[in-house]
Amino acid sequence: MEYKSTRHVKYLCNYHFVWIPKYRRDVLVGDIAEYIKEVLKSIAEELGCEIIALELMPDHVHLFVNCPPRYSPSYLANYFKGKSARLVLKKFPDLRKHTGGKLWTRSYFVSTAGNVSSETIRKYIEEQWVKENEED
Repeated sequence: MEYKSTRHVKYLCNYHFVWIPKYRRDVLVGDIAEYIKEVLKSIAEELGCEIIALELMPDHVHLFVNCPPRYSPSYLANYFKGKSARLVLKKFPDLRKHTGGKLWTRSYFVSTAGNVSSETIRKYIEEQWVKENEED
């Protein structure tokens, strides 16, 4: 994974999101799953995000994206879930019967990931004083 840039920022913000349909129903199959993938790809493009990996299981979604740092993880999760739910329920209104009128639950999982481990970053930061003193 390479660093991305805007005019003033160089970044690598990778997020792994997981969320489930209401009542964890096995509804993410067939045409519905294919449409959800299309919708999530178009939302990512709209936000300027790059999808690194996307997988739909019958009862949950895995989305691994690289997004600009102007978006918080909570904003991204809510935007992906909210917009996809509106579009999917509009195209497949019968889904409302299986999910109580809502497509997704309110909860989600998010984790950050990058090219280096947390331990590597911690050691790098701790060693800054040592390097500073060596230069003097």
